[in-house]
Amino acid sequence: MVSSGEVSEDCLFLNIWTPARTSKERVPVLFWIHGGGFSSGSGSVPIYDGARLASRGIVVVNVNYRVGVYGFLAHPELTAESPVHASGNYGLMDQAEALRWVRANIKAFGGDPAQVTIAGQSAGAASVHLLIASPRVEGLFARAIAQSGSGMGIPVPARAVAEATGQALSDVSNEKLSVRQLRNLTAAELDARVAKMPPSGPLGLRFLPIIDGLFVPDASYVDKNTNDTPILTGMTANEITGLNPTFGKTTVADFNTQLTKTYGPMAPKFAALYPAKTDAEAVTAFESHARDRGLAATYFWAKERLKNTRHPIYTYLWTHPEPGPEAAHYKAFHSSEIPYVFDTLHAAERPFTASDDELATMLGNYWLNFVKRGDPNGKNLGRWPRFSLTGDAAMELGSDTKPRPTLPSDRIAAFEQYVKSGGQLGLFN
Repeated sequence: MVSSGEVSEDCLFLNIWTPARTSKERVPVLFWIHGGGFSSGSGSVPIYDGARLASRGIVVVNVNYRVGVYGFLAHPELTAESPVHASGNYGLMDQAEALRWVRANIKAFGGDPAQVTIAGQSAGAASVHLLIASPRVEGLFARAIAQSGSGMGIPVPARAVAEATGQALSDVSNEKLSVRQLRNLTAAELDARVAKMPPSGPLGLRFLPIIDGLFVPDASYVDKNTNDTPILTGMTANEITGLNPTFGKTTVADFNTQLTKTYGPMAPKFAALYPAKTDAEAVTAFESHARDRGLAATYFWAKERLKNTRHPIYTYLWTHPEPGPEAAHYKAFHSSEIPYVFDTLHAAERPFTASDDELATMLGNYWLNFVKRGDPNGKNLGRWPRFSLTGDAAMELGSDTKPRPTLPSDRIAAFEQYVKSGGQLGLFN
């Protein structure tokens, strides 16, 4: 779902759908940032089509940005030639430039430049968080939506680490090339060179956003609230089913090894919370544990944000499996909520039913309300509470939509003890 059509370096385009009949209207704007692990993806992916969502009263903009080596290469030579002594994060700069374009031009499409909501899924959600933190985009948006991104667990490397990766690109196969020589390669030649690099980085991703000293000035900015906005954020119930190649194959021994490696002396506590006496139980325990780590990461992220925000936070868990022959295996997989948000079920090539159409209307209405007012609540919708540290802190979205605690108190307590001991939480670690 994250690649579509021709691939080209000539990629910095955006798409706009507007319901406005004249340029004098001032319609709220959704600014969508696609996912793809910062290594693939496109605004032209069919499920990102904004026509139906825009017809319900907002302007929808989606953008392309440079990805992979083109968007996130840091290199000592690039840093040295930069007047601000920084390199990397070019893909984030593309997003920022698109936001500036929207600020300057969206009135011509009936949009309101003061009512822009940045939104994205996966790498797009990680981008949303970095835009919230960056001083380079202050004042360019009013609200934020992060789908499968708050507490992802993908670190933001220091520039020196990223420059070492860039140097490895120069030195691949003992054929040392300067930045000037790398620039003279064709895209196909450069991609072939990247493919020869040794595996590195989280999730095997070599080129990612970094602490570059400019867009992300230093480590303190990674979780900073430079641009304080209302935020809607959450995850799907089964993020790992399509992302982890070992999913469904976990044995008791595998799961116990994972717990020991992750939690050390706390492993018995987590083994009691996620019991697995058979391999079948281990598969279920592995899935439940992965989901709860993501929920806990979101909970602690939101808890920390509450200390420094003037605005509400709304969190969710999407639980509805997309239908299809493998629905029982993949369930509510990573990205499965997107065609419901955009009402593009027709583009997802699955056996959807009338109940899926109803869910798409419901989910789209929550998102529309947030884009328009910074609050997902509205007429004929179940009440979505603000995130709090007590009671129902999250909204379960799916066939049984209702407020719910983020996690049972004993699981929150266990993850909190782990975090206080220095452990790191995330959807993907």
